[in-house]
Amino acid sequence: MLKICTLLICVSLTAPAIAQQVDAPEPQPGTISGTVVDVNNDIVPGATVALEGSIPGEHRVATANDNGFFELHDVKAEIPFHVTISADGFLNWTSPTIILTPGQTVILTGSKLTIAGAAASVTVFSSLNEIAVEQVRIEERQRVLGFIPNFYVVYEHNAAPLTTKLKFSLALKADTDPVTFLGVGFLAGIDQGANTPDYSQGAKGYGQRMGALYTNGFTDIMIGGAILPSLLHQDPRYFYQGTGSTTSRAIHALSSPFVCRGDNGRWQPNYSSIGGDLASGAISNAYFPSTNRGPSLVFVNAAITTAGRMANGLIQEFVLRKFTPIAKDQ
Repeated sequence: MLKICTLLICVSLTAPAIAQQVDAPEPQPGTISGTVVDVNNDIVPGATVALEGSIPGEHRVATANDNGFFELHDVKAEIPFHVTISADGFLNWTSPTIILTPGQTVILTGSKLTIAGAAASVTVFSSLNEIAVEQVRIEERQRVLGFIPNFYVVYEHNAAPLTTKLKFSLALKADTDPVTFLGVGFLAGIDQGANTPDYSQGAKGYGQRMGALYTNGFTDIMIGGAILPSLLHQDPRYFYQGTGSTTSRAIHALSSPFVCRGDNGRWQPNYSSIGGDLASGAISNAYFPSTNRGPSLVFVNAAITTAGRMANGLIQEFVLRKFTPIAKDQ
């Protein structure tokens, strides 16, 4: 009887420890993603991306999409993995050992696949700056319907903060895109028909209106999208929410000209956007016709630009992602 009691006591003491061991949750899985390119930085669509783990059964295969982008979800943490990238006509490449921490996202970038017979290399970047470079690289390929620039939208909720160099690079990319000039030319035609501002008619007036519109946009993007965000440590991009109720998403979109994410990840007043709009309006007094100049030009232009940002936020939140091919894969 004493032995039976002793056995029961031992079982009762060890049962919680056993239950605790069984019920302990596994570490949160992570994600491995990247873009496959060749030595000329041309994307390699259709490349095969194989994930090999140290544990039997931890094997999966993904295919790079038309933009060369791939993503491997639910990768177990704290387990060694290798990624092998292969494509027709190129040498295979195998990554160094990758061990994710719980919930970590690793962006596998710099995949320079070379033609068979040469050496191939891929570099794994883990610093925030290197991740930001890759994310901006993806954003600069975001185009509505495949051709309209959509660079200033972030679909990655945990996007890395932009460096000063990246802020200026993104602004310059938007200002010099060929489609930007086409859009300015179209709007100048509309202003020409409405005879506003008070420039002359004919080719000279059209050129003046086109120059004024482009300068307005250039100064607004450079000041509100690069200079002030760098000085104030703010992010000039629109952060797509995508989840929640329609009301919360609408409020998020409409408030984007007034609230932005700081480089520290916190939401704060959007001094960069407001300041950029006002500064651009003030500068326009230097080249608009004398009959249109004055304080009203500053505030009217700023109000129009702000209203445009609010409308753009709504369209970004509810419409444009469906028509931006690369965004569907993020």
